[in-house]
Amino acid sequence: MNYHIKASSFSNDDAMVHIRESHINFGTTSKTLPNPAELFLTSFAACILKNVERFSVMMKFSYDKTLLEVNASRLENPPRMDNIIYKLTIYSNDKKLNTDLLKKNIEKFGTIYNTLKQSCSISGSINTI
Repeated sequence: MNYHIKASSFSNDDAMVHIRESHINFGTTSKTLPNPAELFLTSFAACILKNVERFSVMMKFSYDKTLLEVNASRLENPPRMDNIIYKLTIYSNDKKLNTDLLKKNIEKFGTIYNTLKQSCSISGSINTI
């Protein structure tokens, strides 16, 4: 698979990434818009949530919604993400939901997850409500 995005900015102003039909503003000067590191973690979160949806079909479980919290620490020299911790909560009463297998599948088949684990540590948990 190949991917393509475009991004643009103006001097002394914030920037925008253009993906398909979406336009996402991000901060290059502003403190109120998401910064590049937060967008990076957003990609990680999207990977996990996409795989929850994908594996709900394959593993035949249903859920109402999910909530994902991601925390990361950054090293200064060289500047890079060092440690990512996530907490995924799945709202489901389905007895077929096997959280251990779901976690294993996310870790094995997540494109962004696997890319990141090559350069930093990742740990997480999945809980149900």
